[in-house]
Amino acid sequence: MSNELQSRRNYGLGFDPFFGTLQDNFFDSFLSKESSQSLKTDIQENDQNYEVQVELSGVKKDDINMNYSNGVLNIDAKKDSFTDHSDKDGNMMLSERNYGSLSRSYRLPNVNSDEINAKFENGVLKVTLPKLTKSQNTNNIEIN
Repeated sequence: MSNELQSRRNYGLGFDPFFGTLQDNFFDSFLSKESSQSLKTDIQENDQNYEVQVELSGVKKDDINMNYSNGVLNIDAKKDSFTDHSDKDGNMMLSERNYGSLSRSYRLPNVNSDEINAKFENGVLKVTLPKLTKSQNTNNIEIN
């Protein structure tokens, strides 16, 4: 429904719906491979933590590397190739599953890196990044 509303709004502003659809279909063919390689992520923030959930279906836990440095959470994953379902002549009608290396970085400042907790379950990586408290974030300097 939001796409329909967006189309109506654009048409009302003088955009031609035919060329808009043509443009979307043209660029989608180039962008689909790129966007399918990205790590789909949800990030929630509250007063105490950042909660990050990253979809990594088909990835093994041992093929995930993660680090936190200079206010940035970095996640790298490797997805091995999948079983080929081609027939004996190598014919396949459609193949949308991907494999290879995936990586993404998230700027999440003021995190207590000693307390980061991660769990991988049912193809979803869940990372809890506790925020620094004001006392941890402030270094008092004594003046002599």
